Amino acid sequence: MGKDSQKATLTLWGAICGDVIGSCYEGRPTKDTGFQLFSRYSRFTDDTVCSIAVADAILNDLPFDEALQRWCRKYAHAGYGGMFRRWIASPTPLPYNSFGNGSAMRVSACGALGNSEESVLTLAKESAEVTHNHPEGIKGAQATALAIWLTLQVDEQGERVYTKERIKKEISDRFGYDLDRRYADIQPGYTFEVTCQGSVPEAMIAFLESDDYESTIRNAVALGGDADTQAAIAGGIAAAYYGEIPEEILNEVQNRLPDDMLRVLRAYRHAVETL
Repeated sequence: MGKDSQKATLTLWGAICGDVIGSCYEGRPTKDTGFQLFSRYSRFTDDTVCSIAVADAILNDLPFDEALQRWCRKYAHAGYGGMFRRWIASPTPLPYNSFGNGSAMRVSACGALGNSEESVLTLAKESAEVTHNHPEGIKGAQATALAIWLTLQVDEQGERVYTKERIKKEISDRFGYDLDRRYADIQPGYTFEVTCQGSVPEAMIAFLESDDYESTIRNAVALGGDADTQAAIAGGIAAAYYGEIPEEILNEVQNRLPDDMLRVLRAYRHAVETL
């Protein structure tokens, strides 16, 4: 069993594209999967900044807290929560027992760059616990990273090892998330929710009931909740599973990213291809 490197190169992009698409709908939720993907207000948010920071930390063997503080201080107006803002500014940053979904939205690189299930879980835990050291915060990060890792596994013939059903079972069995619920039953009454336990499973269901990358993002945003974060979580998994992001989406998002982020994305691609 090995990793599909081609699909892995898109995983970080998948999370970032989900963030940018969802950015317009966090404050004005939609339940319509036919929403407009981009507008002049579409932008990267804290989900992208933190995802880049985690990738940078892994690529350059940096402490996660150091990388997160440096990137988040540079992009200080990306929409951070209050406790995380105080953590960013602190000269002695300490974890604050959070179980918010910020731990899960930033781990796409952990799932793609880890070279074993154990290393993926370790990277996800270490990336989370510098801030989100509550068990649910760590669980959300590990579940998301492991889902990505599972989607990337191929056999000696290059065939997918884990179907959606197997991924669902692995994540449900290990982390206790109820992934047997139907999107159609969840979506009508779902509202803004930022805890891992109240948003990560729903983002995964948005992926499980999708047909491709774009439909995953549309499902995640149209939950009507924490749109950019749930689209980032679902988008990282979907990009790994489908191995394709529409060119028009990639182009729109690339044009909204600064050069330093694009450099990390290029370094990430090179690292994945040479693993």
